[in-house]
Amino acid sequence: MPRYFRTLHLITARIAACLLLAGCAGAGVEAGDVPAPQNVILFLGDGMGVSTVTAARILAGQRAGELGEDHELAFEAFPNVALVKTYNTDSQVADSAGTMSAIMTGEKTRIGVLGINASVSQNDCASALVNELPTLLEDAEDAGHPTGIISTTRITHATPAATYAHTPNRNWEADFALPATAVDAGCRDLARQMVEFDHGNGMEVILGGGRAAFLPSGTKDPEYGEPQGMRTDGRNLIGEWTDSGNGRRFVWNTEQFRSLDGNGQVLGLFEPSHMQYEADRNTTEAGEPSIAEMTRFAIEKLQAESRAAGKGYFLMVEGGRIDHAHHAGNAYRSLTDVIAMADAVQVAMDLTREADTLILVTADHSHTLTISGYPRRGNPILGKVETGLMEPGKDALGRPYTTLSYANGPGFRAEAEDLTEVDTQARDFLQPATVPMSSETHGGEDVAAYARGPNADTLRGVIEQNELYAVMRDALFPPENEE
Repeated sequence: MPRYFRTLHLITARIAACLLLAGCAGAGVEAGDVPAPQNVILFLGDGMGVSTVTAARILAGQRAGELGEDHELAFEAFPNVALVKTYNTDSQVADSAGTMSAIMTGEKTRIGVLGINASVSQNDCASALVNELPTLLEDAEDAGHPTGIISTTRITHATPAATYAHTPNRNWEADFALPATAVDAGCRDLARQMVEFDHGNGMEVILGGGRAAFLPSGTKDPEYGEPQGMRTDGRNLIGEWTDSGNGRRFVWNTEQFRSLDGNGQVLGLFEPSHMQYEADRNTTEAGEPSIAEMTRFAIEKLQAESRAAGKGYFLMVEGGRIDHAHHAGNAYRSLTDVIAMADAVQVAMDLTREADTLILVTADHSHTLTISGYPRRGNPILGKVETGLMEPGKDALGRPYTTLSYANGPGFRAEAEDLTEVDTQARDFLQPATVPMSSETHGGEDVAAYARGPNADTLRGVIEQNELYAVMRDALFPPENEE
């Protein structure tokens, strides 16, 4: 987009935002008025490739009693869409660490590393310490913007950690995982980096899983009553975090979460490891909140903090277990988690204004899920191709097959299985896979990005993944003095 038109768009967006705020008087914006702050909400569907979005769209529609194909997930209504290249600098098919680092720093980097540039090899602690890349969240905190992160994975997992941490190995989530050479060189585990985060006044909201990485070895988990702490240094990082700030609070179940009044910084860790899949989530007060409920809480809190600070906020929300269910070859749970994240996007749309809040929805990489055959319109997306319109709904051996399958993974059958009496729509069914693997792999094709709000119209065409950083940064920190 030419600079003139881009600047004109930004000015128009700011005027529209100001007119929607109660503090703007009159029919226009007078010279000298301070533009309304602009906010950024990034939704990251981990592993949410195009085929995953398509299948989830159909499943959501069919669960609503529709045929499904013409259904629309919340973010599919966004007016700006681009295809995103996901490769790492050293890998044709990417992982979550290198890809999320590209999104958060503006630079592509290697597979398996977080927040460091591509000159650093995996596990090279000394080089990592002098080649860190600042993240958008760190810059936001340094500039006084309220920030928050949400994930259905461990909060030290690759995607959420890429917002606040720097490491040559994404697996260094707790101190026991670091080799002695890395400790001696001065590298810190990801849980420590989160608690010792020294940008601004720290994140206002941190919600996800992963309690064990913050607790000493032998510590009994508050929910399960069994020793699940993982730290060998004896530190209770949850206690250190709550003690290091005035009014900081820690919660670990839905009842405690719903009792929060919005004051003070909040750390919610709802499982020792990853949060439950949406299909398995305990929805009682003793369980854990949904991604939509966490998103609502975070936005409302950050909106209040933003009004007090006079600056826009940054929030990252990850639907992280979309990826995990794909790795398990289980489309049911993966697609259900996509639908849950789409519900969270709808919450964000309902709570924000397009004029002042950029909502960007994308994926870090794809998976090997395919949609194939010639099923009739409305055929259950998790079902068998019971009616083939171009060809019979049977394989070459005369047996039914599923619409969804994986190129590889644990669903491989050494001998062709007769699915005639098998409920392929069951929660635990593993879709057939072509190549036997203990864990299904990522896919290397482009993913989609969807956006609405300030600077969203710069999202178009086929782009490099690190270009998403500029879309967000220029919304949160609008360029000044553009020609």
